[in-house]
Amino acid sequence: MSWRPTYRSSKFRNVYGKVANREHCFDGIPITKNVHDNHFCAVNAKFLAIVTESAGGGSFIVIPVSQAGRIDPHHPKVCGHQGNVLDIKWNPFFENIIASCSEDSSVIWEIPEGGLRRNMTEAMMELYGHSRRVGLIEWHPTSSGILFSAGYDYKILIWNLEIGEPVKMIDCHSDVIVCMSFNTDGSLLATSCKDKKLRVIEPRSGRVLQHASCKNHRVNRVVFLGNMKRLLTTGVSRWNTRQIALWDQEDLSMPMVEEEIDGLSGLLFPFYDADTHMLYLAGKGDGNIRYYEITTEKPYLQYLMEFRSPAPQKGLGVMPKHGLDVTACEVFRFYKLVTLKGLIEPISMIVPRRSETYQEDIYPMTAGTEPALSANDWLSGINRGTVHATYPVLMSLKKGYQKPNQLVFKAPVKEKKGVVVNGIDLLENVPPRTENELLRMFFRQQEELRKLKEELNTKDVKIRQLELELNNLRNVSPVGNNV
Repeated sequence: MSWRPTYRSSKFRNVYGKVANREHCFDGIPITKNVHDNHFCAVNAKFLAIVTESAGGGSFIVIPVSQAGRIDPHHPKVCGHQGNVLDIKWNPFFENIIASCSEDSSVIWEIPEGGLRRNMTEAMMELYGHSRRVGLIEWHPTSSGILFSAGYDYKILIWNLEIGEPVKMIDCHSDVIVCMSFNTDGSLLATSCKDKKLRVIEPRSGRVLQHASCKNHRVNRVVFLGNMKRLLTTGVSRWNTRQIALWDQEDLSMPMVEEEIDGLSGLLFPFYDADTHMLYLAGKGDGNIRYYEITTEKPYLQYLMEFRSPAPQKGLGVMPKHGLDVTACEVFRFYKLVTLKGLIEPISMIVPRRSETYQEDIYPMTAGTEPALSANDWLSGINRGTVHATYPVLMSLKKGYQKPNQLVFKAPVKEKKGVVVNGIDLLENVPPRTENELLRMFFRQQEELRKLKEELNTKDVKIRQLELELNNLRNVSPVGNNV
């Protein structure tokens, strides 16, 4: 029997977390107190968006990343939603386009260059299709005009934003969907659901390829591990301890690895960096972030270190790769929401290096800002995750992020009509989604009933008058004949 040391060499074993200075934090933001299990934060290389507390509908604030410091209490907001905002996501290819979903609908917004100068209430596109509130949205990782939305009606709608309509409906869940994750080329979708099942779905057909219902591991969150054909889930063990599990995406009968984390009750959010094969685990309400390295050989999960902080986090936003500081050997950056302080705190994960030159071994070619496919191409069944084509379109970080995307996102102009998916009209008899909407609908119907009653009474009077005139004509006619 050969002896193998437990120590394993890794270029990332000394990665450490560095909190930004106070002047580089975002202070004075009224972060939402909603208890929905989402991050309520989205970041790209231009803007930082945070869901805020507001009265009379939902709103979120958009701040240029370069404008750190204390935020004006009257800073303009995006406030077109009538219900609480539950999720926000930036388009990976158009940095001024953000999608938001709430208790009323999903909406696409276009943020002007330089940020908001006044409150924004007019949306670029409104997406109505779910019969109940929308809790999750995800952009497709390689197609420029595909958006996925998951609602409390247990359905996932696939939106083609080039025409502004849903084109597919995935109806295989028996409870609320709590998480969605794509593989690298977007040909597979993994979902976790409140029915405690993990599913791998072919999104264009809606066919469930694999599903797991493990009694020892109740799944909460799921993430694809790049091109490794692996899935990682966070959840709870049968002893109510927080746990992570590693799965083979082609065989979900049993997890490959299960590892218990701790006995706390907060939800564990997984973040995976496909370039460095590092996994970050951050618990809701925790102050720490654990990180691991994923390998293709046993033990598969290699614990590296833990970032500790006394302030609990409500959610975390993640900066895309092209927005990182490569000169400081930064490989990941979180934006931590600290609700009690109204503070957004950047946390940089740094690989310590003495050399000041570009470190090619920790910055391989990464997913860029150019879409590989149009929405129609992807819907027609095209995938490019093959040996002969690179998918998605990759970019190098060596010269920094300088090449802007020249494409323009245009909203379709269309008339209002029924939205039919799988033979079902999604807009027919859609129930009200919020209490305010219910009251407005009630009073509108009362007004319509009043007008209809007045119109009916007027017509009754007119009918009586016509009947009297008709009787008079009949009485006059015989007299005329006798004469």
